[in-house]
Amino acid sequence: MSDLIDILLHIDIYLEALFSQIGIWIYVVLFFIIFSETGFVITPFLPGDSLLFAVGALSSREFICPWSSFILISIAAVLGNTLNYHIGKFIGPKIFHKENSLLFNKKHLQTTALFYEKHGAKTIIIARFLPILRTFAPFVAGIGKMRYPKFQIYNIFSSMLWSGSFIFAGYFFGNLPFVKQNFSMFILGIIIISVIPTIWKALMIKRSEKT
Repeated sequence: MSDLIDILLHIDIYLEALFSQIGIWIYVVLFFIIFSETGFVITPFLPGDSLLFAVGALSSREFICPWSSFILISIAAVLGNTLNYHIGKFIGPKIFHKENSLLFNKKHLQTTALFYEKHGAKTIIIARFLPILRTFAPFVAGIGKMRYPKFQIYNIFSSMLWSGSFIFAGYFFGNLPFVKQNFSMFILGIIIISVIPTIWKALMIKRSEKT
């Protein structure tokens, strides 16, 4: 767990070191991480927002191309959500009867389902900016039998909005001297700010269940 926290807080250093070792193959690694984070309900712990910001910061230092990263990561996010949608469509109902395990938390699924009931198709867009819900939202959409064309419209738009927001935020602000010197604190801030709405929604849903 401590190793994962260290990687998240110093993700720019790890990415830079990885790039120096494998060069343009870094794009394959980024694609795989984002695809997995959005494509499988058992991997919500993978970095998302912080990773994209770090990618943007490295792009400003000309390690990687910001536009290539934006296009590739958007595609990975779209394909990951698409896979998750189909998994939810075909095996989702069985998952609701599955107990918690090391990799699967049933409460996350139930929270997302309630969130989806309240916000409908907009959940696909809103959840893009909410860790954990981001991973479960397409899965729940598949269970709820959201029409596939409608799902893809929201999926493509949200993927581009999410990846573009964080990558270009990192590109324009990640290389500023103050940000650069306190990069770990900024990454920690991104993680905390990203998680707070998810926790708040979960608490509100739990509170409404009691009343």
